[in-house]
Amino acid sequence: MQEFYNHQEIEQQTQHYWDEKQLYRITENLSKEKFYCLAMFPYPSGHLHVGHVRNYTLGDVIARYQHLKGKNVMQPIGWDAFGLPAENAAIKHNVPPAEWTYKNIDHMREQLKQLGFAYDWSREFTTCQPEYYRWEQWLFTRLVEKGLAYKKNAVVNWDPVDKTVLANEQVVDGRGWRSGALVERKEIPQWFIKITAYADELLDGLDTLEGWPEQVRTMQRNWIGRSEGLQITFPVADAAPLQVFTTRPDTLFGVSYLAIAPQHPLALASAQNNPALQKFIEECKNIEVSESALATLEKRGVNTGLTATHPLTNEEVPIWCANFVVMDYGTGAVMSVPAHDQRDFEFAQHYDLPLKPVLSANSAWDYTKTAYTERSPLINSAEFDGLAFDAAFEAIATALENKQLAERQINYRLRDWGVSRQRYWGAPIPIIYCDACGTVPVPAADLPVRLPEDVTLDGVNSPLKEIPEFYHTQCPTCGAAATRETDTFDTFMESSWYYARFASYDQNSSMLDDRAKYWTPVDQYIGGIEHAVMHLLYARFLHKLMRDEGLVQTDEPFINLLTQGMVLKDGTKMSKSKGNTVDPKLLIEKYGADTLRLFSIFTAPPEQSLEWSDSGVEGSYKFLKRLWAFSVKHQTQICSINAADRSYVNWKEQSSELQTYRRELYQILQQATFDIERLQLNTVVSAAMKLFNLLVELSHHQAKLPASEAPFVQQPVARLLNKMLVVLLRILYPITPHITTRLWKDLGYAGKMHDAYWPKMANDALDIDSINIIVQVNGKVRSKISVPAEASEDDIKALALADEKALKFIAQNTVRKVIYIPSKLINIVVSA
Repeated sequence: MQEFYNHQEIEQQTQHYWDEKQLYRITENLSKEKFYCLAMFPYPSGHLHVGHVRNYTLGDVIARYQHLKGKNVMQPIGWDAFGLPAENAAIKHNVPPAEWTYKNIDHMREQLKQLGFAYDWSREFTTCQPEYYRWEQWLFTRLVEKGLAYKKNAVVNWDPVDKTVLANEQVVDGRGWRSGALVERKEIPQWFIKITAYADELLDGLDTLEGWPEQVRTMQRNWIGRSEGLQITFPVADAAPLQVFTTRPDTLFGVSYLAIAPQHPLALASAQNNPALQKFIEECKNIEVSESALATLEKRGVNTGLTATHPLTNEEVPIWCANFVVMDYGTGAVMSVPAHDQRDFEFAQHYDLPLKPVLSANSAWDYTKTAYTERSPLINSAEFDGLAFDAAFEAIATALENKQLAERQINYRLRDWGVSRQRYWGAPIPIIYCDACGTVPVPAADLPVRLPEDVTLDGVNSPLKEIPEFYHTQCPTCGAAATRETDTFDTFMESSWYYARFASYDQNSSMLDDRAKYWTPVDQYIGGIEHAVMHLLYARFLHKLMRDEGLVQTDEPFINLLTQGMVLKDGTKMSKSKGNTVDPKLLIEKYGADTLRLFSIFTAPPEQSLEWSDSGVEGSYKFLKRLWAFSVKHQTQICSINAADRSYVNWKEQSSELQTYRRELYQILQQATFDIERLQLNTVVSAAMKLFNLLVELSHHQAKLPASEAPFVQQPVARLLNKMLVVLLRILYPITPHITTRLWKDLGYAGKMHDAYWPKMANDALDIDSINIIVQVNGKVRSKISVPAEASEDDIKALALADEKALKFIAQNTVRKVIYIPSKLINIVVSA
């Protein structure tokens, strides 16, 4: 062995060996339990930063650990390559997005390989490759045929600079998340997939995902937003009646106005003769409609001049157009009860609209300050007075049903998934428009609809609209001249089924094959909590669509989910936009990949944020150098033991000190195993460091043994030292695979590190004949006694009180109290 730790040579040679032997190329093996480990695949932005390193290291540690447990482990990698960032970068650098993307992938692939991740690179694919997106195009055509995909006009968030639709989450303070432009509300034709048809299954399925963080499941429940209520009809003179959904029919008698969305047909019709309303509707085109934005929005509106008839009292109720009502949610109209809804209250206060309390509140409740929103018995509600919520719900529902002015409904906050994007760099939507035949899905035999890659972008319009060779085609039904759809898929389409394609990566005749049924669901998925709703919900949805096509056989795509924390620098999230990233390449050159991996795992629990620390990286490097130096020092002895016959050692015949060392070894192993199983990986590193310190301590003990006793005593000590080291290497291997692989070989351990197993507990390892108890007098340590493991508390107290060292400090004092902490210490409280 080299005297000093040369991380560059060790890591390069080890990685070359892995590649040469193709150790991580995996096939299906029914004789082993499978384990599919997957970290959310990267967007090829050009360079990895240490945030990426942490995410992918977590996945690699889990995958390598499961391999040590004897499982057939697959850990693939690919590239989420479509999307607006590549298009914007291509415009900036004046190159086609494909060229920019593939160049970045080449660079990032080398970075990932430098980090020593156990990927099956044979399964690598890029989502912008036609061989990949062909199959989501095929699935989409199947959904069109089933009526699960459709096109309609929809009001969307339109970014006038990026020229594309934005999800509500991509609108920040009324502006596009990338361009910063004021977002407009615009009605355009859009393709949708009917995720609402699976709303109940998506909601109920969350109860089965016990391996997911509760926070993520709660976020998805809230996003789906199932609610039971009534759809109530409010007749409107000379117009269609207003349909209003409410979960609080018990407050019906408290309605003082109705509010409709600016895009509601009734509002648009009224605006024709109402300039103030027309101006207001125009102003509302640019407001942000996410729930968080609406919650803090200044509530504004215009009276339409119309009234509706209250379905039970027959009173006339004014109809207002309000900016806090969104056409996409419910019916685009709400019944407003300002006495019992804070949003309605704020609006009513602003426009001096009446409050009608109909719920019994504390007599001191001040309705001039806030709404009363608790459930309580009804007042001011005619024959329904005194009824509690459930009874009131039922009675009012029945009364309205008898008048045919209501029906019970279950509503969802969830809306169908709009998958159209008006940009270029995405998978083409496989639809043809024919004057005679209408909307025609592209036949499977004609797929993929290839995206032209050699294009020039002007930064404004999609070049697909200007490439006749792309959009001019023939109708597959009648043969007449026709045009292609020039919208492309939302990039969530690619990232919502990639995990399954890794299992059937080279299948050219179908979307998936039986290998997907072997590998799915993913056993462990790793990624940021920012993907808790959109990506994970869409992936769950597409999995169910693929299941219904017979492509997979489970209901959910991911059994366990780990949402890792961010990497912070000076308290701020590390990102290129903030200019505070740290280049892994420089760190790998200076300290090695193992050091970077060790630091990223050790510094914080996986689910918590990690604060970047240069000194922390240096500390991790020093630990690996100490491990290397120790191994060099003891190489001859360790190799000799590994080459010799393994004679049986009766540990019960060894000294109590040696037995204690052995017991501590297995206590550390037990804790490390417990922690790695629950993915508390930072404490696995702590256990490894504790074991290394114990190893050093044992080596010092060995060095102090008298030479004359060496033949009789030293062999068990050396065997135990060897055992500690072999356990340490296997605990560290998932985290620092390069140095441990080299040490395994250089120290003469049998077989390959890759083929080793996670260390097992010895049956008698934790058996204890006696335990050591610290003795304190008035809180200060004065002695330590050894007592039988089965000794009672009274016996232990008696032994402590009789201990010679302790007696010196008790002297003539009076013992006031004896406090015993089981298996740890006794504190004797005395006073003069």
